[in-house]
Amino acid sequence: MSEHKTPSSLAIWLGLADNSYTSQKTVKFGDASAVNSGRFYSILIVVLLLAAWVITSVFGLVKPFYWPTIDGTAERIVKLVSEGYRNVPLWEHVGISVFRVLAGVVSGALVGIPLGFAMGLSSVARGLFDPIVEFMRPIPPLALIPLIILWFGIDETAKISLLFLASLFIMTIAARSGVSSVRISKVHAAYSLGASKFQILTHVILPNALPEIFTGLRTSMGVCWGTVVAAELVAADKGVGSMIMIAKNFLQTDTVVIGIIIIGLIGYAIEMFMRFMERMLIPWKGKG
Repeated sequence: MSEHKTPSSLAIWLGLADNSYTSQKTVKFGDASAVNSGRFYSILIVVLLLAAWVITSVFGLVKPFYWPTIDGTAERIVKLVSEGYRNVPLWEHVGISVFRVLAGVVSGALVGIPLGFAMGLSSVARGLFDPIVEFMRPIPPLALIPLIILWFGIDETAKISLLFLASLFIMTIAARSGVSSVRISKVHAAYSLGASKFQILTHVILPNALPEIFTGLRTSMGVCWGTVVAAELVAADKGVGSMIMIAKNFLQTDTVVIGIIIIGLIGYAIEMFMRFMERMLIPWKGKG
């Protein structure tokens, strides 16, 4: 008889073997919970991209004007970290962009979530706000930049207001969808047990709406991160977007690429953090 070997923890972490939970699945296709992490392939594609960058740098396949060499980029990173960019430390450029995003997302969530709940629970609120929300939803935030500049100028208020609007309608729709997705049988069961309206809201509606709200938060973070960079390209003296725009004007391709890499890494880190918080705070997501 052949013995069944238990896969190593490394193989499970890399997604090359099933863990104790997914190995018990009889039907895997179509079941998202049965899909492994795939970290091995994530690492592989990153290594391949870096190898391609090294090869193009060593053999000079691409002119540095169009894409910088990897050694030149590394030297520029060291210089940016040690000296900053245009008398502003690199951490300050990154920090101000992150602050703007967080301020916009939090303010949008504080207004959008209660508004979405009101629209999901009240026909009056839905009738009043639904036309506005549905009208503003398809408008890209960047289209509002000229109007925001006319209203607030080019200071911090303008940028945070733009991000607030970008987050507001996403969070409103997410909260409204969360309320609408609550199974009516759960509400009836709670009423039959003598629950009050406030208890229905806090113990039935809110827990069932949280998955949709967290999905809205993740979407809002992504949209606001892209919006703040674009807004900084237009009018800002600090921030990752302004750093990219200034470097472009001086044909500093390596700094432009570094700025793009920073944007991608921070966006990826935000997404991973939101996924972690979702797993910690909403363990019941997808389980009925």
